[in-house]
Amino acid sequence: MRITSRLMVAALIAGSLAMSGCAYNSSSADVYTASQAQREETVRMGVVDSVRAVKISSNNGQPSGLGAIGGGALGAVAGSAIGGGRGSIVTGIIGGLAGAVAGNAVENGVAVHDGLEITVRLDNGDMRAITQSATGEIFRAGERVRLLSSGGVTRVTH
Repeated sequence: MRITSRLMVAALIAGSLAMSGCAYNSSSADVYTASQAQREETVRMGVVDSVRAVKISSNNGQPSGLGAIGGGALGAVAGSAIGGGRGSIVTGIIGGLAGAVAGNAVENGVAVHDGLEITVRLDNGDMRAITQSATGEIFRAGERVRLLSSGGVTRVTH
């Protein structure tokens, strides 16, 4: 395989990985799916008891493998371009392994985003804890908030 062909393959793999990273599964109070729009929600009022910063993993801690496969392919292509003959085979294998480890780490890093765990004391005295993406909306203890619930999904808003 010529170097230009290898670079084209590497570019295609990198592009497809970049596009797969664009799929965003949000747990933000500000983002509704099409099926959630125009649906009635139950509204409960309460007071924020506490707020805690958390991390939310959009892949549930289970990488898809695309990062490792893509990183391994890119690493193998890049590594095999170094040296000649048997040397390029060895560097291709080493590059593939290193790329797979790096690609997996990148995929896991991209899948984690900032969130908030908001504990609310409802007007009836019940306590509820809701975890949602951090959107810049600030919640403070003692603040009055609304809990919007529908289909098993609850959001905290002002």
